[in-house]
Amino acid sequence: MKPNNTKKQQNRIKEEYATVLDVIMNTSNNFNSQNLIQAIGNKTYVLLELVVKEGITIKVGDKVYIGEGKREQIQFIKRAIFPDKLTPGAKSELFYIIQDIVDEREEEYVNFFNIAGPITIRKHAFEMIPGLGKKYLNNLLEEREKGPFKSFKEIGERCPYLSDPNKALSQRILDEIENKTDLKFFTRRE
Repeated sequence: MKPNNTKKQQNRIKEEYATVLDVIMNTSNNFNSQNLIQAIGNKTYVLLELVVKEGITIKVGDKVYIGEGKREQIQFIKRAIFPDKLTPGAKSELFYIIQDIVDEREEEYVNFFNIAGPITIRKHAFEMIPGLGKKYLNNLLEEREKGPFKSFKEIGERCPYLSDPNKALSQRILDEIENKTDLKFFTRRE
């Protein structure tokens, strides 16, 4: 008899790629020793420990395939981890790797600026982005009314108080990963 999958499990977004935050080389001669990497999923920003296939060299910043099917570099996903389980090296790389992922997904995040709306009667989604509060909300909405944004550069030019949208979004994503906010826009909701 198969277990009954919940709707939540059926709709879960599966990661296909992860970016390496730190490489933990196992120097013991144990038969069961494994080389691990700590990585971040490129869709939901889930933090993972991955077991590297024997003989494979991986470095910080590498993007590795972890999806269904044949994996060239990763033997298996060991587990999802909490931010406090990251190595010091992984913690120091986390924000910069998030910025790289946001940069790769620029079109998607620019679209967020084009469609985001109120989340409650008194609070707009933009107010949840670091550096954007009520003070700049109206200006951003006015600029959006003039026409949709096409790039981070254009957002920065039209909204000078938000000169680096990537950095602001990356900080929001980091806050979500570290559970500094109850509301999650960009990370896995569990």
